[in-house]
Amino acid sequence: MGTRDGRADLVDDDPFSRPQKGKIHRIHQRQSSDGTIHFQTNPQQLSGMFSQLLGGFQQQPATMHDGRIWHFSKTEKEHLAFAMGAFTLALGLMQVGGIFSINNVGIASWVLGILLAMPVMFIAIGPAFLLHEIGHKIIAKKNGCWAEFRADPRGLRNGVLVAALLGIVFMAPGAVMVAGLVTRRQNGHIAVAGPLVNLSLFIIGVPLWGAVIGLTGAAEYANSDYLVNGSLIWQSMVFDIGYYWLGANLFLGLFNMLPFGPLDGLKVKDWNESVFYFVLAIFALPVIGIFMGVWGPSALLQNIAGYF
Repeated sequence: MGTRDGRADLVDDDPFSRPQKGKIHRIHQRQSSDGTIHFQTNPQQLSGMFSQLLGGFQQQPATMHDGRIWHFSKTEKEHLAFAMGAFTLALGLMQVGGIFSINNVGIASWVLGILLAMPVMFIAIGPAFLLHEIGHKIIAKKNGCWAEFRADPRGLRNGVLVAALLGIVFMAPGAVMVAGLVTRRQNGHIAVAGPLVNLSLFIIGVPLWGAVIGLTGAAEYANSDYLVNGSLIWQSMVFDIGYYWLGANLFLGLFNMLPFGPLDGLKVKDWNESVFYFVLAIFALPVIGIFMGVWGPSALLQNIAGYF
């Protein structure tokens, strides 16, 4: 028996293959009158005609992207700002150890600690999240899809609450909503774009922050407090920005490449397993190296700073 021509994937799925567990459904079906995109992700759901009858005829085909790639709607900008604000607050709470650390340092020092930590986290980790999502958006729009970021209010609220109570950040800020009919390959390209943005930011960040730390003398203030005897140690803040920049992009890229649920890894694996394992290894190997003590962002930045 002959093998299936791979080019057929550009047209349809293989009708002779067995249904795959966790199959990615790529048809985003409809758009309500208020602009909300609705997704049909479960093949066992009611038929589209019956769903429209229940929905009251307020649905219409989703409008595909035909404008500028870098266009951001007013609603999207509001959602991005909301997500970035809540994410930064959660990171600031993580830095001070949550609300239960107030007893150890006092309310004034605790609030001041958050106010100093938040700009560091915003500069260091904000781009890892923001540009990751924009990477998805740009590639989706290049493939003719409608794509906009939408914050998840419940995920943001729960993330801030966890950070406040436990001093750790585990948050689902939101995601880029994509509407359009795409092939498995295109869907994989859209998914892998986010982690590849994180990889690029990591690579760029190594020489960039190494040079900044070296030129500012911040290497001498590694692991130092931001405020000592009433004096602001800004060099310590600079060093932490570089440190968290590298770590955040590695861990965020690795997390999103896990092949579970709505994460990017499952969509990439659905498209091309070789690409999936290659990109996963790119993130997993350095992260494993950190835990094994083979290398660390702090030591790497200090070594590079020594050349400046």
